[in-house]
Amino acid sequence: MKAELSTLCYMERDHAYLMLHRVSKKKDINKDKWIGVGGHFEQDESPEECLLREVREETGYTLTSWRFRGIVTFVSGDGVTEYMHLFTADAWTGEPAACDEGVLEWVDLDMIGSLELWEGDRIFLQLLREDAPFFSLKLCYDGKGGLTGAQLNGKSLSLPL
Repeated sequence: MKAELSTLCYMERDHAYLMLHRVSKKKDINKDKWIGVGGHFEQDESPEECLLREVREETGYTLTSWRFRGIVTFVSGDGVTEYMHLFTADAWTGEPAACDEGVLEWVDLDMIGSLELWEGDRIFLQLLREDAPFFSLKLCYDGKGGLTGAQLNGKSLSLPL
């Protein structure tokens, strides 16, 4: 088994999240999906250090206010488990920069459900919308992108949601 550590951040302003449409790389597990901004930990980084670095690299912004919202365990079904540290942010400085991983776009919160998302992302995006307290979400996939199971705070969720 291989374990990976990552961060993901949804920056919010004017009832919209900054979303990354992953269209730039040919070989990308997230190809054509819409996700937040973030990435993998570098050696010795804390979740917050990774968050700040990845947001700055992908957007040009320096976060000044953020919240650690939960841990999402992704079981890929192909031998990789990723522990993603989920954040939201509501203040930053700097100027927007182009992202080499895709196109950044502000998306109204009411329109996010119509985007091409991972099925598990719909669960944690709803938890964010509901301002749920800090949570642990486990998402199990079949190795081909299909969601096969989900647990919230250790309790199974019924699929489909």
